[in-house]
Order: sequence, then C-alpha cells, then structure tokens
Amino acid sequence: MSDKREAIVAAAKRMDTAGFAPNKSGNVSARMNDGMLITPSGLPYARMTPDDLVTMRLDGTVTGSGKPSSEWPFHAAIYEARADAQAIVHTHSPKATALACARKPIPAFHYMIAYCGGADVRCADYATFGTPELAQSVVRGLEDRKAVLLANHGVVALGATIEGAYNIAAEVENLAGEYLTILAAGLDPVILDEAEMERVAARFSGYGKVG
Repeated sequence: MSDKREAIVAAAKRMDTAGFAPNKSGNVSARMNDGMLITPSGLPYARMTPDDLVTMRLDGTVTGSGKPSSEWPFHAAIYEARADAQAIVHTHSPKATALACARKPIPAFHYMIAYCGGADVRCADYATFGTPELAQSVVRGLEDRKAVLLANHGVVALGATIEGAYNIAAEVENLAGEYLTILAAGLDPVILDEAEMERVAARFSGYGKVG
C-alpha cells in the first residue's frame, strides 16, 4: 500500500513539474481491492504527501479521511468498466487540451498513436466536470483505447501501472504538439491506414506490457 501511495504522489508531482496540471488541475488514482486510492481535492501537488491520498469505494463512499478529487466519478466508472485499468492519470496538458477545446481527435498521423491503445485518440463528448454524465462520456471514449481527450477539458489515460498511465498521458501531449505543428504549418498529415496500425499494435504487444 505504501508503495502505491508513493507512486501516485510521484506521478502527481511529475505531472505538475511537466506543466500538465496548471492551477492544481488533474488527478491520479490507482485501483485498490474493491475501491481506489485517489489524489485529494484542492491540495497543491508540491505539498502533497502519501498520507494525503484518499481511499474510497467505487460507489463514492470515502473509507479513509480527506476529500477526494471532484473527478472521482469518472475514475470509479473506468475501474468498473475496465478490468485492465489499474491506474488512471488525468491531465490538463496544454497542447492536448487545446485540441480537446477544438473537439478535435488525434488521428493516426504517427505510429505512436497505437501506444495509446488504438488507431486514434478520440475526443469524448462534453459534460460538466465531476458529473455522472462526464463519467459516462469518458467510459464511451475509452472503449478499446487507453487514452481519450475530454472536450473543452483535458486528457484521461489508463494503464496497468501508475507509471504506465502517466507515460500514455505524456505521449498524448507529445503527439498533440506534433499534430498541432503540422496543422499550424498548413500541411495535411498523411494518415496511416488501419492495416498498418494493426501491424504496429502487434509489434507493441511483442515488446511486453505497454502502459
């Protein structure tokens, strides 16, 4: 348990240092038995310690102390829908969030899109933060994927580990920056076809567990 707490705090601080969580935005969680461990609401990541994390059931019942992130509903919904999800990272990383605010998904312009679980990174429908409606939208957007943009909001990534989820969120930001650069130059990206993306996904699976 202590190792998982330390890993969540480390990921949250890494996210903050990278500029992925302006003004205390974003959150990190990990599955724990029949519930989850999640970052608290409103606490700057620089001051966060493992003891500040909140334990809760997936129905929203807090089993420890503290107030969980306001986005706990979509974390719980993902864990209920996806047995493969062991950790979740939510960012407001600037380049990916810019695309999310344009409600523009990221197509397979680069093979690393497959690292995010499929042939594109979708943009989930908008819903008010912290609501059941947003939770439902996130789960739909993540179907057969490991990452999704949230319209007018940010990014959600899941993984088999906390580090894996963070790395996927970071790759979404990297891809978003490359895609925006292409668009800003007035160029049309060449999109890899479905067959090639399937080949790439197969090669990723051969390298062991990704995310």
